[in-house]
Amino acid sequence: MKKRIIALCAALLIFSAALMITGQASGLFDFSGQKQKTVTISQQEYERLSRYAKMDEILQYVEAWYYQEPDVDALIESATRGLLYGLDDPYSFYYNSQEWTDLWADDEGEYAGIGLQLLGNYLDYTVTVTRVFEGTPAQQAGIRKGDLLVRVEDIEVDAYSMQNAVNVMRGEVGEEVEIEIYRNGEYIVFQVPRAIIHVNRIEYTMLEDNVGYIVLYEFAGESQQEFADALAALKQQGATSLVVDLRDNGGGWVDAAIDIADLFLDKQVLVYSQDRYGNKEEYKTKNGKDDIPLVILVNENSASSSEILSGGLQAAGRAEVVGTLTFGKGIIQTVITLSDQTDGFQMTYAQYFLSNDQAVHKIGITPDQTVEMPEDLKSTYFELGDMNDPQLKAAWEAAKELAK
Repeated sequence: MKKRIIALCAALLIFSAALMITGQASGLFDFSGQKQKTVTISQQEYERLSRYAKMDEILQYVEAWYYQEPDVDALIESATRGLLYGLDDPYSFYYNSQEWTDLWADDEGEYAGIGLQLLGNYLDYTVTVTRVFEGTPAQQAGIRKGDLLVRVEDIEVDAYSMQNAVNVMRGEVGEEVEIEIYRNGEYIVFQVPRAIIHVNRIEYTMLEDNVGYIVLYEFAGESQQEFADALAALKQQGATSLVVDLRDNGGGWVDAAIDIADLFLDKQVLVYSQDRYGNKEEYKTKNGKDDIPLVILVNENSASSSEILSGGLQAAGRAEVVGTLTFGKGIIQTVITLSDQTDGFQMTYAQYFLSNDQAVHKIGITPDQTVEMPEDLKSTYFELGDMNDPQLKAAWEAAKELAK
């Protein structure tokens, strides 16, 4: 009998909701006895809203009979995250209002966190620490480049939950966050305090034999202008060839990669994107290139915009690529502000290809000269320009050869 009563209540709820949506009812009352207003909408809009009837039915049960007062806003946010999770794409996810604010703060190069740069793997869904910023709580705690991040507080971390884990690592300065990593067959737990993190995206120096050297850590903020300034400074110091280091650079804004490529390539297509409908968009450089001989250094963590820059210039015959096969993230996301202007989401909308029609996604960029990093050096932080770094040494030698 109880089940029949509940089923009857559910049927009445759905029937009432349908009446209100179509505007056929007037003088309806809710559970409190308050008269409800009705609206008239189109049949098309009604059919669209009807797709969410089951979710709303469950929500009405929860609101009416859950044993505690539910946080409906939190439920709706979770449902919103779940909607994008259903795409089975670790690069598509929702930002609530705080996360949305943090996203743009990151782009400015300063945020409250612990000082890690991460890369999620689309093949095995692991999350690797690709950079630990100098002088940060993460470095002081002993977290290293190459560690696998497996847990942040109560979040089991994989490529899908990585953004949620990043959000948890943000917060009040001084408060600790529990981090668990996997290293050399061992799980290690750290208690890491949050601090204000200042991100340096560019470093540069002159190497021997007039080889300029620029390290670009990510394509964000004003990185394209910082890169142009670094190139100008090195040329003023007498650089006759250049090594651009994109190792462990997980990408960032596509426009930044195009702007940097524009320094080295006259007007032509660098890459193009294609959506599911077959629509193509070409990303072109402009006239006014610099002819300095160029070597780009990459590794297995060079992804996304790093592959656009290295692969695009390689395909155009403008740069020699040295290092190891890159990550293989050949898809592009767009970041969309929602109508209330306080939150948003990012979503994969296209795949990109090099100018020679070569796909990058799940393939990567193959170097012209493959140079592996010895296993015992993979977690080593070399000083800027240190020739004990075998990959840098190979890139330097290639740049010298190009300058002859």
